[in-house]
Amino acid sequence: MHRSTPASVPHRPSDAPPPRLYRPEEIADTLGCSAWWVKDRARRRLIPHTRVGRAYRFTAEHLAEIIRLYEERPAQPAQTAARATELLSEPGTQTGSAQRRRPVVAPTTRLRARPPRRQQQYGTVA
Repeated sequence: MHRSTPASVPHRPSDAPPPRLYRPEEIADTLGCSAWWVKDRARRRLIPHTRVGRAYRFTAEHLAEIIRLYEERPAQPAQTAARATELLSEPGTQTGSAQRRRPVVAPTTRLRARPPRRQQQYGTVA
């Protein structure tokens, strides 16, 4: 005869099934990247993982945290971006391409090429 435990008895943590462990290849397929990337990030301790022997394994919670870690948010809040578009499209302002403002760009330093080493080494001029 099978005995059932009363509902009031709490389950011990040891009664819960162990979490499913995913291999780096499975995580890479889900994320759309290479298994090398997943293993490299785990080796450098940049993403959460479990180490079983010499193998990297991941739980569903690890995968969710990896996704959160690499999530990108917009640079501007939505209200600020909407307000900026409204300012550009106000009536009474200039129309056409003159209406759009160019971003302010910092002055750049002009790069100069080094003289060839051969001239310095042998003292010859080409």
